[in-house]
Amino acid sequence: MTYQLQFPEPVQGVVDPAAGEAAKAEGMAAAAEHTDQDWAVACRAAIETMAARGIVFQAADLIAENLVGEPDHPARWGAAFQAAARAGAIVEAGFAQSKRATVHKSICKVWTGAAQQGRAAA
Repeated sequence: MTYQLQFPEPVQGVVDPAAGEAAKAEGMAAAAEHTDQDWAVACRAAIETMAARGIVFQAADLIAENLVGEPDHPARWGAAFQAAARAGAIVEAGFAQSKRATVHKSICKVWTGAAQQGRAAA
């Protein structure tokens, strides 16, 4: 049995949520800036295609459906999905194990079309 030290709340000065969010935003901006524009356009179209299907999906599904190829770096996915979410095309639908063998079933976000999400809430 493994025991883990747990604190009831973050220790002051150790965890800075604002700094974490700022670093995330900076990293995503850098990823977007260095993304091949042809891939970005193809990825956006792939995301919109999956969103229109009304199903929950993840990045691996875009490749499995032959809608877009692999980016030059895995960091490009996050920037692409965040841009689509900010544009209102998709919304978070939770988390699931990645379907990609290369990431050993790590946890990833799953998404659905924003229009379908609105219908489900109605």
